Amino acid sequence: MVVAAGSGTRLAQGRPKAFVEVGGATILEWSLRGILRSATPWQIVVVAPEAELAAARELSEGTAGHAAGYITVVAGAETRQRSVARGLAAVAPGVRTVLVHDTARCFTPSAQFDLVATAVETLGHGVVPGLAVSDTIKRVDPSGAVLETVDRSELVAMQTPQGFPRAELDAVYAEADVDHTDDAALFAAAGHRVTVVDGSAEAFKVTTPWDLERAEALARRAVADPAASVPSPALPRVGLGVDVHAFDPASPLRLGTLDFPGEPGLKGHSDGDAVAHAIVDALLSAAGEGDIGSRFGTDDPRYAGAAGRVFLEATLEILEGRGASIGSVGVQVVGNRPRLAKRRGEMEAALSRILRAPVSVSATTTDGLGFTGRGEGLAAIATAVVTMPVASA
Repeated sequence: MVVAAGSGTRLAQGRPKAFVEVGGATILEWSLRGILRSATPWQIVVVAPEAELAAARELSEGTAGHAAGYITVVAGAETRQRSVARGLAAVAPGVRTVLVHDTARCFTPSAQFDLVATAVETLGHGVVPGLAVSDTIKRVDPSGAVLETVDRSELVAMQTPQGFPRAELDAVYAEADVDHTDDAALFAAAGHRVTVVDGSAEAFKVTTPWDLERAEALARRAVADPAASVPSPALPRVGLGVDVHAFDPASPLRLGTLDFPGEPGLKGHSDGDAVAHAIVDALLSAAGEGDIGSRFGTDDPRYAGAAGRVFLEATLEILEGRGASIGSVGVQVVGNRPRLAKRRGEMEAALSRILRAPVSVSATTTDGLGFTGRGEGLAAIATAVVTMPVASA
């Protein structure tokens, strides 16, 4: 869903923001181009000001070309939240995942739409893209006097599209009685979980005349070199990782970066976190960067007793150095113990925060067969999707 019903007062261009031209095309057209570059076929619902419905329909269908049949244009309402509610009513019954996008973020890369959609389908709850806050943040009183410095490590600037499971989002909007600043806030206020994934600097919001000039510069570059408006070509790659450890009753158990008091630990040079180690191998495999043994060998004293988090963070640094990004990770624990059901969500959240990507966790047994069935140890099997720049893939 593309929300384009705002008045654009702060932009001060004399007409609704979505219909302001940037580099020979409207903000709405630029926004739709990013979605239409995706390999995934979307139903696109454009929510436009009622007075601009005909113009919105003409621009949308003209931009979509042969895909015009995938576009529906509906009238917005007096608030953003009510506009989204009207857009939701136009979403086809068979759609299970809904992405809500602000048209003012008109240069959002196609990959960001794909990432959010995949994360929602993998995790089964709300997903929003965001950027870490780099500036020092101060809290001030109404007079402007500084009260305190806010810890920016806990702050993330939200972007769009924001993605949600359709059924839950419909239910939240049906019961909403208070306006929120974005859909994620509304979703979370209803008691649902929301996870943040990496956003993009290109997904900035055109709000002020300064933003408009920045957008003009990007648009001029795109017109002069159409390839420049497309994110660098990237290739998704899949990696597999497997790790096995024997139980060691003398050690504490750490798995998926969580501690399990009262459970026998795992033997290993580090903390024996088989889940973290399997994920590391899957990520390195997908990126063509070797494996955990070649990167963090047992002959390196720095990793003696090291926590799984250390290896995950170091692997993320390796991938980012290659210009790679993590799409998603899935890991299955094979063994009789510990019981993961009650802590699965906690483990997924912890791993997702470290990797800044959706991680799903599952568990199974081997019905008494093999070393896992005999309770001698456990295994972890991980798969990872990593997007690599084509030039380095």
